[in-house]
Order: sequence, then C-alpha cells, then structure tokens
Amino acid sequence: MVGILALQGDVREHLVILERLGVDAMEVRTEKDLSRVDGLILPGGESTTISNLLRRHGLDKALVREAKRGLPLFGTCAGAILLANQVVGEDLVPLGLMDIAVRRNAYGPQAESFEEDVEIKGIGTVFACFIRAPIIENIGEDVEVLAEVRGRPVLVRQGNLLAATFHPELVGETRVHEFFLQMVAAHRVAKGRVTSVRSSRPAPGTRASPIRAPRTS
Repeated sequence: MVGILALQGDVREHLVILERLGVDAMEVRTEKDLSRVDGLILPGGESTTISNLLRRHGLDKALVREAKRGLPLFGTCAGAILLANQVVGEDLVPLGLMDIAVRRNAYGPQAESFEEDVEIKGIGTVFACFIRAPIIENIGEDVEVLAEVRGRPVLVRQGNLLAATFHPELVGETRVHEFFLQMVAAHRVAKGRVTSVRSSRPAPGTRASPIRAPRTS
C-alpha cells in the first residue's frame, strides 16, 4: 500500500497516477494511516500550510521516525521542501530528513512556471512541469543527483528518500512514480513482505493523459 499525505495539495493527482499504475493507494492523515503504508508521497501544495498541519496532526515526528526506520518517502515540489534539512531565507522548519538546502519559489511567480523535458538517470527523458518551483541550492555528499535543469538538481535521492522540484503527476507522467515504486518494493522485501504493491500490471513507462499542464506565460 502506498500512501499520499492528504493534508493539502495535489493529493488527487497522485492518486490518479497510482490508480493508473494499478497500485493500491490510500490517503494518509493520521499516524494510524501512516502505519498502514509501505511508502508515502508528500505532494506539491503550500509548504508552510502542510508543515503547520503536520505538526497539528502530530505527524511530523511520526514521519521522521518512520523515515529513519527506512520508510520510502517521495516529495514533489512542496514535498521536496518538507524533506529538506534547510529552507534558505525562510522561517519554515522542514522535517530535516534529506541533506539538501532549498529555496522556495526560486524561479519566480506563477507566471514564470514552465514545462521542460528532463533527462533522468536510469529512466530517460521525462516531461516535467515546474510551478512556482523551489531550487535545490546545496546537496550533501550522500545525495545522488538524478536529473538537472539549467544547471540545478531537480530530482535527487538519498537512500529511502526521493525529492523532485517538479510535478510529474500534473502532466500524466508515470515513470518517476514507477521509480519510487521500485524503492517501495525493495523496502517491502527488506521487511519480509514480498508481495507487490501493484493490484494489476499495466504497461510500464507510459504517460497518461495530463490532469492539467499549465504553460509558461
């Protein structure tokens, strides 16, 4: 079972992608919900709001605990900000799980949102949507850069943590989610739970119809 943190943000869009991949998925709002999943997606949205709600629901400490136990986490945009150990120039306190420093809304306002093909190590060329996207300014030595745009990391991995500054879910792209599902499957094997997270087996590496795909103004 794969969870999507459902406090605010692009929850439905991630659910649609997982459903198209035939994956058992659920919304996560409580610590009890968290205990039922083998991996968790932290969606894009408003990072300050999600951070405040995490603390209000008592999920911040639970997420840190489970991540340190090996639970795979995948953050997109605001989710990537939450995974970071530093948010540059902001009072926002992230979860501090990933050795990266990020700057919010670093490409500019909504009008500066853009779409671009991104070459991802081990995946290939992926269509990516950047909406008021953060920039990863610094990375630690244990962080692997999987993709860059304009000389900046846009997809990074550190062990069981995956962070993207773009939104694959908004353009119907499935391959980044499939990469994360491989991390979830490895976690299940390590826990002795060898059954697949998939409830069916669609063709891999497909792009579904986009949910929404804002163009650069």
